[in-house]
Amino acid sequence: MSLAQRVLLTWVFTLVFLIMLVLKLDGKVQWNWFLIFLPVWVFDGILILMLAIKMAGRCKPGYDPRNGSPDLRLRAWYLSAMLLKLGFCLMLCAKLEKLADVKLTFVCIPLWTMLLGALVELGLNIFPERREA
Repeated sequence: MSLAQRVLLTWVFTLVFLIMLVLKLDGKVQWNWFLIFLPVWVFDGILILMLAIKMAGRCKPGYDPRNGSPDLRLRAWYLSAMLLKLGFCLMLCAKLEKLADVKLTFVCIPLWTMLLGALVELGLNIFPERREA
């Protein structure tokens, strides 16, 4: 998938989600919150599938990890961040639909974990480890 296709796909899913969210918040529709977040989950599902395929590609025979591709640790972090975001969205929808009586603090734990991991990853990219020769 080219960069232009990925950007277009991102914008389409974001636009559909925002339109559905505004309609729900204005009271124009009485849809379920899980339906409102459906574009987010479809987009996340596509990203998780693409990450899983790229990670599985490392398992094929004859793969040389020294050809400059990102390491498995980075891809595993991307996958875990996507799963944390998915968990946050599911818990938020369950709270909004009153399916679970959970404090908002507990609902936000996956989001905070993801943001903390993103800060650590940013710090590792800004301050790379020094190797002395």
